[in-house]
Amino acid sequence: MSKDEDLQKYMILLEQYKEQISQLEMQSQYLQAAAMDYGKAKITLENLSKTEEGSETLIPIGGGVFVYATLKNTSKVLIDIGSELVAEKNLEDAIKKIDVRIEELQKNQDKVNAMTEQFQAEAADISAKAQKIVNEQQK
Repeated sequence: MSKDEDLQKYMILLEQYKEQISQLEMQSQYLQAAAMDYGKAKITLENLSKTEEGSETLIPIGGGVFVYATLKNTSKVLIDIGSELVAEKNLEDAIKKIDVRIEELQKNQDKVNAMTEQFQAEAADISAKAQKIVNEQQK
C-alpha cells in the first residue's frame, strides 16, 4: 500500500473513531441523567418517609412544574417494573430497587467510559501514524 493510501485509510478510521466517541459521549450523558433522576427519586422517597400522612406537599410532575397534594398513604409507592407495568412497594423496597438501578447505571457508565478511553487511545495512535506520513511527505 502506498503512503497516500495509508494516509487516506487513517483519515477514514479517525472519522469513524470520532463518530463512535461522539455516540459514546451521548450515551454517557444519558446514563448520567438517568442516574440523577433516580437519585432525585430516592431523596424524595427518603423525605417522604419522614412526612406525616395528611401533610400538604408539592409534587413534581416534570418540566419544572409542581402540584399541591395532600399525602394520603406515605408507606406505599408505585414503581415501574418494566414494560409499562407498575407495582406497589413499600418505601424500603422501592428505595432498594432504585439503588439497584443506580448501581446498574453506574456499571454501564463505567463500561462506556472504558470504551471511550479505548477508542481515544486507538484514535491517538492512528493520528500519530497519519502525522508521521504527513511529516515524511513534507521532507
